[in-house]
Amino acid sequence: MNTKKPNIIFIVADDLGYADLSCCGQTDFQTPHLDALAASGARFTQSYANAPLCTNTRVALMTGRYQYRFTLGLTEPLRHSSKGDPKMGLPADQPTLPSRLKDAGYSTALIGKWHVGALPLFSPLRSGYETFFGIMGGYTGYYTQQGDGGEHDFYEGETEVEVQGYVTHLLTKKAVDHIHNQATSDKPFFISLHYTAPHWPWSAPSVEAEARERESNFKQHADGGSPRIYAEMVKEMDKGIGQVVQALKDSGQLENTLILFTSDNGGERYSKNWPFVGRKRDLLEGGLRVPQIVSWPAKIQANQVSQQVCISMDLTATCLDAAGVKIEATYPIDGESLLPLLMDKQPEKIRTLFWRMKEREQRSVRSGDWKYLKVKEQEFLFDLSYDWRERTNFASKHPEILADLKRQWDEWNKDMLPMPDQPSPIMVNLSDMMW
Repeated sequence: MNTKKPNIIFIVADDLGYADLSCCGQTDFQTPHLDALAASGARFTQSYANAPLCTNTRVALMTGRYQYRFTLGLTEPLRHSSKGDPKMGLPADQPTLPSRLKDAGYSTALIGKWHVGALPLFSPLRSGYETFFGIMGGYTGYYTQQGDGGEHDFYEGETEVEVQGYVTHLLTKKAVDHIHNQATSDKPFFISLHYTAPHWPWSAPSVEAEARERESNFKQHADGGSPRIYAEMVKEMDKGIGQVVQALKDSGQLENTLILFTSDNGGERYSKNWPFVGRKRDLLEGGLRVPQIVSWPAKIQANQVSQQVCISMDLTATCLDAAGVKIEATYPIDGESLLPLLMDKQPEKIRTLFWRMKEREQRSVRSGDWKYLKVKEQEFLFDLSYDWRERTNFASKHPEILADLKRQWDEWNKDMLPMPDQPSPIMVNLSDMMW
């Protein structure tokens, strides 16, 4: 029996909707490589992001804790104007997923998006990663590498680099090369492969000339993109993930590699969040439900479909569990490992999960099939087993359930940092029209 610690590849898409994979319901295009990855392990149908925004979820992924425990986790999201603010990054003394794995003997690499602190104060290399290739901020042009604030954003380590090519392809190639380079190492490896796709600015290889012109002018977020471009972006990412899996096969490392795939939040305008309502920035299901896959051929039985309710930070706990990392009492985590469910066949269990947003004064709890949602002054109670499109409000019919969920949210909120006084910038969503 192979007792070597598993390699771990943690793949995070950016703004990918719940049904943007063909194995999850996408019918406009196919994602064969992610479908195959799901078939090799477990696909989750009730997986949630820690937040409907990227920085906040990434804080949870890095720490395994609710992002609201950190000042950085309160921003919605981290913006270029906060560069240089000593509070807008992960605290230096906070153990992270890569730092814990590094201490456990792993080589650690981030390939792709960071967005949890900017130079000169913060970087992946200061939070546990030994190598970094990608972007520091929230987005970059797929050909121009022009990021937030109009500044160039592409790095190797802490050095800006100019690299020619389509960003999704660049990240894939770096991951494939890294896998082959690690094949002869005695150390297990951990790769965070955090794609920028399919985040804005929307562009794809088949429309490179248009993409260059659009990105160089750097028009507003409302400009550009199309369903066809979006589909190509997702398919290019899917193809890249297939190349990563093939590199593992070719180097003889696939069997003992734990691969996790998720999105940082619900989808944006071109994504398919069906059958849910809402999108990025909403605490509706469409803003929070994300695709999730966990594969480990040596340990996890293939062709599993799990209804277990789970959240982003559970994947952090799963990685640490697989690596045999013990969590120190001084820095506990809020996530729960999914390995007992996947490997030991433990039954699915009721989870109670919490969210809040400064924007539109949103708050939410899911406990069992019941979900409490507050948007501004309006309150809703949904039975997700009955109406997963969140149209039937049971608040007046079941006031006792509503009151209990509100009480639970208040108790949980006491342990979190207070929301900042300054207002968050409002992004107008189609879902605003619901309320």
